[in-house]
Amino acid sequence: MNVQRISAIFEKDMKDFMKNMMLLMMPVIPIVLALLYSRMGDGDKELPILIIYLVVGVTFSAVTSSVMMTMMAEENEKKTLRGLILSPASFLDIIIGKSLVTGLITFISLTVSLAIIGIEPFLSIRAILGLILLFLFFLFLGIGIGLFSKSLAATSAYLMPIMFLFGFTPMIQFLGIAEDSMAIKIAGAFPIMQAMELHDSASWLPLGIITIWVIGAVLFMYVCFKRTTTDD
Repeated sequence: MNVQRISAIFEKDMKDFMKNMMLLMMPVIPIVLALLYSRMGDGDKELPILIIYLVVGVTFSAVTSSVMMTMMAEENEKKTLRGLILSPASFLDIIIGKSLVTGLITFISLTVSLAIIGIEPFLSIRAILGLILLFLFFLFLGIGIGLFSKSLAATSAYLMPIMFLFGFTPMIQFLGIAEDSMAIKIAGAFPIMQAMELHDSASWLPLGIITIWVIGAVLFMYVCFKRTTTDD
């Protein structure tokens, strides 16, 4: 791991981010959503955990995954990703450098959003660990899809399923589906739903399940990386 190379990648990607209007708009989405939901609050009464995690899910899917996959896919489309991978910079240098940009933007967007709708539910170690694991899951998922995508246009097709499957998962409870249905049981195992479970129980099991999702995202990223390095 080379700090200078990581710094160079970070500075380059930050400049690219500031020039991309589409990427600049993504961190605004959860903030606007938080402003809309904050009007649902009744005075000093906290919003339901479901609503708060809906904003969290939108932040991680629309900002973390979206920004990362867009940056990786843009490098892929311009044929500069292969050169970057074959450069003296290691894959770890590349991932850390790009992740710092995504992490910074995500942190700002999430902090502002939670400041609007209420940050109190996350003032515990378990909740903070849950947020960190969620960030890693969406980050690695975004990297994998960015490596897999051949163009920026392709990322748009992948982003919507990610947002609906992983970001908007809590909304399944608004669809009137029976609590004992298979759809609810499957959705309950998804990362955002497990993070919500942390607030309803004293068990550490949800963190273990989210960790499994993170490991799965890491494996997906690794497979996509190997595909990129061997693909002609």
